[in-house]
Amino acid sequence: MKKTAAAEVLVVAGREVAISNPGKVLFPEPKLTKLDLVRYYLAVSEGALRGAGGRPNMLVRYPNGIESEHFYQKRAPDSRPRWIEVVELHFPSGRAAEEVVPRDAAALAWLANLACLELHPHPVRAGDLEHPDELRVDLDPVPGVTWQQVQQVTTITRSVLDDFKLVGWPKTSGSRGMHICVRIQPRWTFDEVRLAALALAREIEQRAPTLATSKWWKEERQGVFVDYNQNAKDRTVAAAYSVRPRPDARVSAPLSWDEVEDCDPADFTLVTMPARFKKLGDRHAGIDEHASSIAGLLELFKRQGLGDAPWPPHYRKQRSEPVRVQPSKRKTKHPLIEIGRARRKEDALAGLERWKARHREAAAHLEAADVLVDAMRGRYSTWTRIRINLQHVPEARRPAQEPLDPDEKIRSSS
Repeated sequence: MKKTAAAEVLVVAGREVAISNPGKVLFPEPKLTKLDLVRYYLAVSEGALRGAGGRPNMLVRYPNGIESEHFYQKRAPDSRPRWIEVVELHFPSGRAAEEVVPRDAAALAWLANLACLELHPHPVRAGDLEHPDELRVDLDPVPGVTWQQVQQVTTITRSVLDDFKLVGWPKTSGSRGMHICVRIQPRWTFDEVRLAALALAREIEQRAPTLATSKWWKEERQGVFVDYNQNAKDRTVAAAYSVRPRPDARVSAPLSWDEVEDCDPADFTLVTMPARFKKLGDRHAGIDEHASSIAGLLELFKRQGLGDAPWPPHYRKQRSEPVRVQPSKRKTKHPLIEIGRARRKEDALAGLERWKARHREAAAHLEAADVLVDAMRGRYSTWTRIRINLQHVPEARRPAQEPLDPDEKIRSSS
C-alpha cells in the first residue's frame, strides 16, 4: 500500500486504486471509514462479484456518510480509469446512460472509493441487455410486520419455487425484508419476466393470504408485500454483500436455506461478514449452475386469469394494465390524507409526529400499517412522502386534510 498526501493507493488485481480521504467516516456510530468500506469489499469480492459482477450497476453514493445527502448516479463518472468497463443502457423513459460494469476486485475498490455503499446491478449481463438472467423475489414487510412473518413467507416462497422447478437463493435485504434470487435462462424479455414474477406473487398470496400480499397500492397491503415490479426494466435491488445505509452498517447476507428459520439480520454487518465469508465461503457459490425456465410461471399467469397489475408510476401505461389510479384517489373505502413531503425521511417523520401531537385522539386509533411512508424516487435521489389511512378512526373523528408539514417542493419525475 502506497500513501500520498491525500490518499492511500492500494494495489488490487494488479491495478493501482487511489483511495481519497480514506479516513472519512461513513458510519458515525461504529466509526467506520471509507477505507473500512474498501477493505470490506475486497474481503468479500468473490461473492460480491458473483452477485453484481459482469452487470451494469447504478451507483448509490453517500459522499459524506449515511447521515448526509445521498444520490443516485446512473451515468458512469467521466473521470474514471480506462480499465473501468461501461455499457450503454436504454431506459423506459427514453433516456440512455453508460453504467459501470464491475469485473474484478479493483473495480469494487474503485466504487467504494466513490462512497458507493450498495451494489445495485440490473438483472442482465453486459453482453445481453434485453434478456434478464435473474428473477428477483423482493419480500417487503409493511410496517408492524415481524421478522418471523418475513421468515414464514420466505419458506412459503421456496415451496412455490420448488413446485415450478426453480431454484431460489435467499439473502437478507440488509433492511427489514428478504430477497430471493432465481437464476433463469436468458430467453425472455423484461416484460415476460415481470409477468412471471407477478404470477409467483399471486400464488404466494393465495397460499398464505393472511401473511403475504401482491397488492401494489400501499393502502391495500397487509403482511409481506411480494414486489413483482422489482422485475420491471430499469429496476435494481441491492446485491448480495451490499452494505446498507443503516447505523450498524448492516449488509445483505446470502444464506443457505437451513439458516433462514433462525437468522437475525442484525448479525450480518460490514464488521462481521468478512469472518463469516472466510469461514463459510459464499453461500450462493452454486447459483450460476442452476439457470431455470420460467415457462411454468408464465403458464400459471394465464391460468390465474387476472390479467396485468399496476406498474410503477413513471412507466408508460401498458395496454394490458388496469387503471393506474391509487385507491385513495378513487371512490373508495380508504380515507387517506397526506401529511408531508421532505427530502430527508427524518424531516418527514418529524412532521408526522407533529400531526399526531395535534390529533392525539385520532392517532390513538391508528395501526402500524395505517401510516404509509413512501420512498419516492426522483431523477437523482429519493424523497419521502407520508400519508395516513384513517380507516380505523371513527368517521366523526377523522381530521381533515391540512396543509402539508413539511411541504418541500420536490419534482417526482425520474
